[in-house]
Amino acid sequence: MPHLRSRRRLALAVPVVLSLTASLGFLPTAASAAPRVESAAPSADAPSLAYVVNTKLDHRTIEAVKKAIPAAGGTVVTTYEKIGVIVVHSSNPDFGKEIRAVRGVQSAGATRTTPLTAAGTTDEGTAQVLSKEQAAKAAGVSAATPGSEPLEADQWDLRAIGADKAAKINPGSSKVTVAVIDTGVDDTHPDLAPNFSASQSANCVGGIPDTSAGAWRPYTAEDYHGTHVAGEIAAARNGIGVAGVAPGVKVSGIKVSDPDNGLFYPESVVCAFVFAADHGVEITNNSYYVDPWLYNCMDDPDQRAIVDAVNRAQLYAQKKGLLNVASAGNSNHDLDSDSLVDDSSPDDSTPVERTVDPHECFDVPTQLPGVVTVSATGVKNLKSYYSSYGKGVIDVAAPGGDRLYQIPDTPSQNGRILSTMPNGEYGFLQGTSMASPHAAGVAALLKSKHPWASGYQLQTMLKAQADSTACPASYDQDGDGTQDAVCEGDKRVNGFYGAGIVNALRAVK
Repeated sequence: MPHLRSRRRLALAVPVVLSLTASLGFLPTAASAAPRVESAAPSADAPSLAYVVNTKLDHRTIEAVKKAIPAAGGTVVTTYEKIGVIVVHSSNPDFGKEIRAVRGVQSAGATRTTPLTAAGTTDEGTAQVLSKEQAAKAAGVSAATPGSEPLEADQWDLRAIGADKAAKINPGSSKVTVAVIDTGVDDTHPDLAPNFSASQSANCVGGIPDTSAGAWRPYTAEDYHGTHVAGEIAAARNGIGVAGVAPGVKVSGIKVSDPDNGLFYPESVVCAFVFAADHGVEITNNSYYVDPWLYNCMDDPDQRAIVDAVNRAQLYAQKKGLLNVASAGNSNHDLDSDSLVDDSSPDDSTPVERTVDPHECFDVPTQLPGVVTVSATGVKNLKSYYSSYGKGVIDVAAPGGDRLYQIPDTPSQNGRILSTMPNGEYGFLQGTSMASPHAAGVAALLKSKHPWASGYQLQTMLKAQADSTACPASYDQDGDGTQDAVCEGDKRVNGFYGAGIVNALRAVK
């Protein structure tokens, strides 16, 4: 099953854009004038790695680089000419170094540390499937509230942001689609089938979209993450199971998890953003980080190329009017601190502990410019114990669950988030993975009410409608006398909640 992840963000607006633009090689670099090189053929049994090669955007340069790739021992898998990203496989251990010396190449690097042959989602802990006894108890309580879904009594999160009341005013428009970039979505689930958009769904694993029927579905029932996320956004109010934050909008699935290890590799995520942008999606939800690096450091050529490629793809989506929403991560990291310890990277081979500066080493895609970063809260509207945070990093907060310190007075008394699971089941999960879709759902309601709003305008409105939430006087969750995290900022904007906790009711009003 996928591992946990960590995230970051934007309120650095112009500074971040400028720093990324300057450092990612969007401008010509010294290497751009280097001569084309020839490479010795790799041995037949050499392992093959995947690479992203990022070029200038003109057609002539892209074609010249494509011709140089075989000479460096590579094979072109696919080309995204609109953003200047070429996906390559090569067994030449020096491929990255050699292709970076080719005229027109602005960055290039391996997207993994082990040969082609663990996933980047931000849920915290394993899922807890709803039992028949719990379902019956919830249904009994739900029946006392007219118009409730059978399991809605256990959905404290909907009430926390007024989504239950919002649905009676405006459940969202079927003309709005939220794409779940994740482990796949089980569109046969009775709560998802009514709102699923197959024409905007695909399997992007490997970098090439497969739109054949069902290609977007999870590999197994254990790949439940994307299905759970989809239900939080748009589970229909149809008298079955649960309800989503925006039960009238469409949801699509773009699968990016590798079938062998569950990892979310850069070329798959690049494919997902471009596919979403080219297929009329309005909002993407990103409850993961791009593997294999939790933080991609700009002084490493491979990690720099990953940031460059994914950023080009998500900026392409933004220019098409999309809003990209992402989870902040579950490391309880202060993402505005001077340094963090990353002991989980690379996660596709042997991790090595390293200290990184989160202002120079980016969590992708959440830390990219223009992406909305979401922290998690529990039923008491406190930051969840696991949620990462940071002043100037978090845009908004949303319910993600807290099984330890924030227990709701619901039939199951479960502090996690209840949503859809593969094969028609339901289950509880917690994590910033669950917070992000709540924010994406509210954004979908805003898009429904303001159909001409751009992604940037949606982000502005998402922050404006959020309930301003001040830093807590104390954040000693376990009562040991030590602060478990330090919140900086005022009630208007701070490191725990950004501009505040999203509010579905205010969004539709």
